[in-house]
Amino acid sequence: MHHFDLVILGCGPAGEKAAAQAAYFGKKVAIIDRATPGGACVHTGTLPSKGLRESALAMVALRNLGLRGVKCTLAEDVRVDELLARKETVVQAEVERIYKNLERHHIEFFRGRGEFVDAHTIRVQPDNDIAVDLHGDVIVIATGTSPHRPTDIPFDEDAVWDSDEVLQMSSVPKSLAVYGAGVIGCEYAAMFGALGVDVHLLEPRDKILPFVDRDISDALLGAFRNDGIHIQTNARYSSCKVVDGMVDLGLSDGTTLRTQCFLYAAGRNGNTVGLGLEAAGVKVNKRGLVEVDERFETAVPGVYAVGDVIGFPALASTSMDQGRVAVCHAFGFTYKRGLSRFLPYGIYTIPECAMVGPTEQELEDKNEPYEVGRANFAENARAQLVGATEGMLKLIFRPDDKKLLAVHCVGERASELVHVGMTVMQMDGSIDVFIDAVYNYPTLGELFKYAAYNGLQRLARRKAFETGPVDAGHV
Repeated sequence: MHHFDLVILGCGPAGEKAAAQAAYFGKKVAIIDRATPGGACVHTGTLPSKGLRESALAMVALRNLGLRGVKCTLAEDVRVDELLARKETVVQAEVERIYKNLERHHIEFFRGRGEFVDAHTIRVQPDNDIAVDLHGDVIVIATGTSPHRPTDIPFDEDAVWDSDEVLQMSSVPKSLAVYGAGVIGCEYAAMFGALGVDVHLLEPRDKILPFVDRDISDALLGAFRNDGIHIQTNARYSSCKVVDGMVDLGLSDGTTLRTQCFLYAAGRNGNTVGLGLEAAGVKVNKRGLVEVDERFETAVPGVYAVGDVIGFPALASTSMDQGRVAVCHAFGFTYKRGLSRFLPYGIYTIPECAMVGPTEQELEDKNEPYEVGRANFAENARAQLVGATEGMLKLIFRPDDKKLLAVHCVGERASELVHVGMTVMQMDGSIDVFIDAVYNYPTLGELFKYAAYNGLQRLARRKAFETGPVDAGHV
């Protein structure tokens, strides 16, 4: 029996940062992973998929520039791994960084499968070696998720993939059906669509990305359609068969969709099977996600869970801070007692979109007063220069004091731009911050100034209707 102050199951973003936070304050920490550190974020999800996206973006950017005499098309036999040339370099660099971070903080790494013996004992079973028991005063579950795989989908066929395996396909297909238009499904649909694949995006529900502001989702889906992506909502599959090397997807309306490949991307399940959670008394829901309170503690004192294994928002950035908050609470550190009020969300479609704060629809439902300001990428000089004119920046603010409530963006570098607005929100600032600021020209950052001016104009018209003319300032 080896004793530690903290034992962590899973060395993805949440587990690594939880371990480093506790070790920084002098705690003895062990972290367990059955594979190379990094989790799905490094090895199958975030970084690999963004590698493919960068290749697709390079093609899109070249096409959008409209250079005479320059033609950008994929070779007939191009392999997916050839489009991921930078992926292995980035993945290896990230794995090396994680190992160095663990070493720097004197965190002991155990490779193997971890299983609860009781609420404070984890048995680690390495491959072809003797099991070892680790006792932890505090246990953190950070084991992530895996794709949901219905038994009636033939995943053993070469033409059928889940979202963790799709980048292992040998060559870029001519046609692809993507079932599930959540974040992952939309991202892959956009990437393959940009590569010239005939993509069919199918969503069993009646709305795509329902948590996204409607202006942003409308603009994103419009960009999808402009790229030739076929979108169907209320499209449930009834059967899936591979016939003569093609996938025949039967739909509930009686039609059959035939494509060269099929990606099932409808949901993920918590990696909790085989952890022995029943021995610790930890509860999970029907999707295998661990139930926690606002401090990320389970119903079992001293046992916490963080990251994708607890469900939405399942973002690497948020998961990291969940890990930090959990151990600070567990050990009584005053350093980080809660998550930030504002958590940004990025969707790496083409174009990408990002958001922080409530949507317009959420404010309407709460009957809270608000006004909006918009700026279009098509009217921005930098966007025109790089050929990325699809998109919009939207600010939502309070009418009485102009306090910024939310930022929503779809377009080039949206996931970067959103941080500008988020910083103003962190400081409880108003849209006047953007009016007063000077931005380099030409830049995408200028969008904030002109969205703010648009908001002031809308506010002025609103007040003029109520009380008489008001000076909106000079644009």
